[in-house]
Amino acid sequence: MSAYRTVVVGTDGSESSLRAVRRAGALAGACGARLFIVCAYLPPRADDRQLRPAQGESGEDTHQVVGSAPAEDTVRGAAEEAVAAGAGEVEQVAVVGSPVETLLDVVTRAQADLLIVGNRGLSSLKGRLMGSVPADVTRRSSVDVLVVHTTG
Repeated sequence: MSAYRTVVVGTDGSESSLRAVRRAGALAGACGARLFIVCAYLPPRADDRQLRPAQGESGEDTHQVVGSAPAEDTVRGAAEEAVAAGAGEVEQVAVVGSPVETLLDVVTRAQADLLIVGNRGLSSLKGRLMGSVPADVTRRSSVDVLVVHTTG
């Protein structure tokens, strides 16, 4: 098996997602792979805050990024974390859309051979009933998926 050449990782700026980013950075660095750090965000509305904290079903804080400026800040900070973990070539991608669709689209466009996500959402009741980002991308991805243990 050859080393991965292009790796995609998703982040929402939460500590849980940054754990996955650091793991992706270390793996990309070890493989000499190009790393795409992706943040999906919602377009802002007048009554929205730029980053809305919410309480997840399992009790952990989650974030839904709203607006392009917070999304750009999120990928910029994540890129710094990835480089500190060992990544060499890092691309920052902030896109309006749902996390699952955005990640799968970037995987296709970047011709990635590995997608990395954190496990947050897999153990929650809501995640089991309605689906979660890690479960959905694992089921739908055409490339290898690494689910990093980032919670609990």
